[in-house]
Amino acid sequence: MRRVAMVAGTYSPERCGVAHYTARLRGALDERGVSSVVLTTRDAARGLEDPRVKGVVGGWGMRDLPALVRTVRRERPDVIHVQHAAGTYGFKRAVFFLPPLLRAAGCRAPLVTTVHEYGWWEWEPRGVPPGAVEALKTWGQRRGVWDREDGFLLTGSDALLTTNTHAEAAIADRLPWLISRLRRVPLVANVDIVPVSPEAARDEARSRYGWPLDAEVISYFGFLHPVKGIETLLEAHRRVLQSQPRARLLLIGGVESLALGDEATWYWNKLHALIKKLGLDGTVAMTGYVPEEDASLLLSGTDIGVLPFNEGVTLKSGTLLTMLTHGLPVVATRPDPLEPDLVDGRIVRLVERRDAAGLASTFSELLADARQRKRLGEAGRVYTRDLSWPAIAQRHQEVYEAVMQERRSAHDTSPAKWAGA
Repeated sequence: MRRVAMVAGTYSPERCGVAHYTARLRGALDERGVSSVVLTTRDAARGLEDPRVKGVVGGWGMRDLPALVRTVRRERPDVIHVQHAAGTYGFKRAVFFLPPLLRAAGCRAPLVTTVHEYGWWEWEPRGVPPGAVEALKTWGQRRGVWDREDGFLLTGSDALLTTNTHAEAAIADRLPWLISRLRRVPLVANVDIVPVSPEAARDEARSRYGWPLDAEVISYFGFLHPVKGIETLLEAHRRVLQSQPRARLLLIGGVESLALGDEATWYWNKLHALIKKLGLDGTVAMTGYVPEEDASLLLSGTDIGVLPFNEGVTLKSGTLLTMLTHGLPVVATRPDPLEPDLVDGRIVRLVERRDAAGLASTFSELLADARQRKRLGEAGRVYTRDLSWPAIAQRHQEVYEAVMQERRSAHDTSPAKWAGA
């Protein structure tokens, strides 16, 4: 196993969770002797110092695919690995045609796709009667030719990696003939723990924002975005202050995400205005984007973590895994459906979505119960103990080797003659 060509919709790790995941995976694979080249858009690659990140397309339309295929052939990878989440490709559909185009161009390297999300979005072409579109989707999917959500991408892949149970279950239910190609590769915390004493971390998380050293700090971590439930969290914090005036809320993260785009400044100002309107000045701090080391230091110095997502939290959340790894007792909103490992009280405390009163009540309960906070924190550490980037890289390498062997067997060709596109 020598080289992987990773197709990525974008590559701005500081602004996109999937890109951050890809960057961390590449680093871990490097340590195992597996090199990688990222094939992405010219805009995404511009200004990066990594020569192995190549801007080969202007966007993700059909006219861009020939250049991508030519680059894959020129790179001669052992494996082609697509990192797929619809939003990272601007919800463009052309990438769905990549598998048959690669094969038509004579690329024999096996194709692996990581399905970061699935089961919520479908292609709806303009100008085509809905009835005709539905008939076409059903016809092709029933025959195993394509998938109604991702076209040829899944059906044309040699292996499908899923990072969460929702995507895995949806694929198995909709495309049962692909079950043998499914491989689970769980997510990992997206921030490493910085070695620091608890006392130093606590002092820093308070003194930095002019808060009393005995303040009780609740922290949110991740991109600030309207779907993350920040407005509900601010109202919950207002309620907590009525009985626990020493409580403070720390929002760790910025608004500069690819998902929010040009609305980032508007949302940042909106949150500041809401903080003032609710009378929370001095009790809430918004850090903006901070380096990973800084984020780890601040998380290590807080008392409770919170993820109040409007749609509920799942185990595909790298920020949840980061909080658990840092030993924080976490309060999060209940997803639907509920993943087995997220049963209330096992590793997190769950409240209903958009429920400010429920959040406030749970915060107050945990702040008053150090024993429960410690139990939850330890449970989170135990849960994430075996979720490491070296283990994830090993799992990827095993999948790569398996699909390479399957492809060699299918074509009855020697490795040296087969390798590459």
